[in-house]
Amino acid sequence: MEYITLENNPNPNSTRILCCQCGAPIEANPSNMCVACLRAHVDISDGIPKQATLFFCRGCERYLQPPAEWVVCALESRELLALCLKRLKGLNRVKLVDAGFAWTEPHSKRIKVKLTVQGEVMGGAVLQQTFIVEFVVQHQMCDACHRSEAQDYWRALVQVRQRANNRKTFYYLEQLILKHKAHENTLGIKPKHDGLDFFYATENNARKMVDFIQSVLPIKCQHSKKLISHDIHSNIYNYKFTYSIEIVPVSKDSVVCLPKKLTHQLGSISPICLVLRVTSTIHLIDANTGQVCDLSSTVYWRHPFSPICNPKQLVEYTVMDIDILKEHERKTFPGQGVVSNKHVVADVWVVKTNELGLDVSPVHTRTHLGHILKPGDTVLGYNLSDSNVNDVNLDKLDRDSIPDVFLVKKYYGEKSARRRARNWKLKHMAEELHEGLSSTNEDYNDFLDDLEEDPAFRQNINIFKDGNKIPVDTDEIDPSLPRITLAEMLDDLNIEDVEMSEV
Repeated sequence: MEYITLENNPNPNSTRILCCQCGAPIEANPSNMCVACLRAHVDISDGIPKQATLFFCRGCERYLQPPAEWVVCALESRELLALCLKRLKGLNRVKLVDAGFAWTEPHSKRIKVKLTVQGEVMGGAVLQQTFIVEFVVQHQMCDACHRSEAQDYWRALVQVRQRANNRKTFYYLEQLILKHKAHENTLGIKPKHDGLDFFYATENNARKMVDFIQSVLPIKCQHSKKLISHDIHSNIYNYKFTYSIEIVPVSKDSVVCLPKKLTHQLGSISPICLVLRVTSTIHLIDANTGQVCDLSSTVYWRHPFSPICNPKQLVEYTVMDIDILKEHERKTFPGQGVVSNKHVVADVWVVKTNELGLDVSPVHTRTHLGHILKPGDTVLGYNLSDSNVNDVNLDKLDRDSIPDVFLVKKYYGEKSARRRARNWKLKHMAEELHEGLSSTNEDYNDFLDDLEEDPAFRQNINIFKDGNKIPVDTDEIDPSLPRITLAEMLDDLNIEDVEMSEV
């Protein structure tokens, strides 16, 4: 007979019994079985399924959270782990100790979750068990993607319109939308003869686009909705929403005639002004004094006005003589608004370029371009003396206060040479919106010229380097021409397969 000494028995007061299944000596417990026999006879994970299904939408890369909610979850994230645990029935019967992901192939459409649970068995004994649950990922299109794939489906429409003679404002708006990625939730974009239509699946997405356009351009918005169907039992109504946006009908390089009441509000500025640019506000400048002002959309729609000349009516003039006004010769008065520091007021004598060599006398005018003009330069302007303009505000002015010629900007010679040397490009939302991006589309080419000539106009636009452009000889290009530097350009993302060289 073999005796157990006290040194081999760490707890002399504990009672040791034999396992009722295998006969191994164990400490007494309510089940009278060792751990190995207890695991063999009792499975605490019996009520938990070892396989389950997850539904994944490939269009928006979201997972279905029953009953009808779709959530975004990255692989092996806390959100995905919580979604997997919610899909398992029977976890409330046991105590979850630990949960984590087991490695699987990324393209196997399988997600394995390793669970550790504790459960009470046979008279109060606590058993801990670890097992793996496999989730099969199945593809199912969500309601939003299903509706977007349907032809001509939309719930909200944003109509952007402008009653102007050119589309420069729309080209500027397109670049702002691309830079801020405001078109991500758009179902479709359709061009119209006087604007664009944006289609959305929900009213909230359409409202976000309206708020974005309102923050970058002076607009006026109207809202309407149309009842499509309704359920009288559940009180559910189905509407289609339409937002009508009207952009101010003035564009860059247009000449406008302001109402008399508005000129007093803007620091007694001259009624005939030039539109420097149209951003979130309308930037105006007075060529006689160099006074500038910013006109918000609220003020414009309270005192609306139309352009009296548009950029398609520009005439080429040649500068015969120029005299820059001195400080004491400038017209100043109490209450005058802000005067521009970037422009210089000067007296200029010009002649039409097509009348050079004829017996004609130069025409005198005052311009804000004294800092860039010199005798012999070519400048673009409007011939107001020979223009037939029907404008209520212009008819109220004295004829002597209207200049014969209004100069707008300097003409830098042949445009084809500038366009050949242009080593940059812009991105577009949809190619069908630019069916004529060749040399025949003068509005788009003039918009690109404006970007080169005005640094303040292009600071809100992403400009990319054009790697496909064939380099041209820069000797034929005047170095004084305005150009966009490489520091202002971005590298275009080019994804292509590159062949590896053999070692």
